[in-house]
Amino acid sequence: MTNPFQNKLQRRSLLVMGSALALSRPLRAANSQPERLALHALSRLGYGPRPGDLARLGATGFDWTAYVEQQLQPAQLPLPAALQGRLDALAATAQPLGELLRAFRDAQANSQKDEARRDERRLLVESQRERAAEARLLPALISPRQLEERLVEFWFNHFNVFIGKGPVRVMLADYEARAIRPHVLGRFRDLLGATAQHPAMLFYLDNHLSSAENTRKPMRRALGLNENYARELMELHTLGVDGAYTQADVTTLARVLTGWSISPGGGFRFDERRHDDGPKTWLGQRVPGSGQAQGQWALDQLARHPRTAQRIARKLAQHFVADEPDVQLVRATADTFLATDGDLRATTRTLLLHPLARSEVVQGAQFKTPYRFTLSLLRALGEVPADETAWRPVLAAMSQLGQPLFGCVTPDGYKTTRAAWLDPEALARRAELATRLAERAKPELATLLNTLGPSLSPATRNHLTQQPARLQASLLLASPDFQNT
Repeated sequence: MTNPFQNKLQRRSLLVMGSALALSRPLRAANSQPERLALHALSRLGYGPRPGDLARLGATGFDWTAYVEQQLQPAQLPLPAALQGRLDALAATAQPLGELLRAFRDAQANSQKDEARRDERRLLVESQRERAAEARLLPALISPRQLEERLVEFWFNHFNVFIGKGPVRVMLADYEARAIRPHVLGRFRDLLGATAQHPAMLFYLDNHLSSAENTRKPMRRALGLNENYARELMELHTLGVDGAYTQADVTTLARVLTGWSISPGGGFRFDERRHDDGPKTWLGQRVPGSGQAQGQWALDQLARHPRTAQRIARKLAQHFVADEPDVQLVRATADTFLATDGDLRATTRTLLLHPLARSEVVQGAQFKTPYRFTLSLLRALGEVPADETAWRPVLAAMSQLGQPLFGCVTPDGYKTTRAAWLDPEALARRAELATRLAERAKPELATLLNTLGPSLSPATRNHLTQQPARLQASLLLASPDFQNT
């Protein structure tokens, strides 16, 4: 008689052993270069192939430059009707941010003494989290504008806000929709300004509390200078930790940004009464103007600084090309950033059309983050959650793998390198997720093999044919070939 417990252990052992191979160097497949390049484009400029993608791209040959140029003009790529309908429904039923904040604060104010209000707040937070997840993950799964979705991921992570901090819980969808998504192929200065003035960032890094030291306010709230946002603005968002600034510059920038706060209606407000209007010297320059104009001037300086160009170029290259990107690639990308006044479309074009971005040495050499691994699993299987609440298992899976959506506590965002995510326990959890999804979807092995094409080495294909049929799809999706991209 078969022992179900032993069978489960045997299956998990096979999966973990297969997954653990990802600890070694990535495997290369000996397929035609055009097909491998098409797969590289689908995997690096998006979240991996869906059934039929490789065949579609290879029907007339694959031109990397033409594909990149097409992806850099997302408005010219029509969305599938089903996707457009669901996104339109989200937009039509979205509550204004001011209403959400009032509802959250009202429920929070009475939650300690009223169980019903606690439930009300919990349901409000859960519904907004699911809406934000749908708005992010649905296009990532089925939009043809895959590069745009990768850029949304990149720039949200760069300007990270944490879902667990107070009313940020109900601001995420609005933050991504208004501060991030419209600017990912626009000007960096506009993106920087949109994040700086969004209530989610103002609350997350406490700038809504920052006031000149002599500000008078009722005793219910202690006021004073708060340096959190000013520090992260220079260290993380622009110049970098080695950006040649001092603690005095951090303090001065915080003074420049006093009065940048949140209106009662949930928008940006400049409160002149809380602004420090004293003379200031910052980064060796006298700060000109007065009031809100000082903060705008500071953002101008940061957005155009050569160290900002270098930092942005390296992070983009690390995201799309290699954990340790080539210095020539970074330099070329930074030069375009500076020459175009931070035009992110031009900057991204320079990065992706550089020969190093598609060279054989970088193909299959990155390890998928949990976020990308989960999305690539769903895409390979052709799986799409049916509605907002159906994202719950997906969100739970990302959390179990160590990368909850919108869940990075610290402002530096999630790491994206192999070293950050590769460990045996994480590989075991990935194998278990691959098994669950494969057992539910029951894909045909031939379809999976065609979908993933040249990402699978001959060794992996041969190994799969020697395994029980019921395990083949799971082993494929837990293989080192699938873990690498």
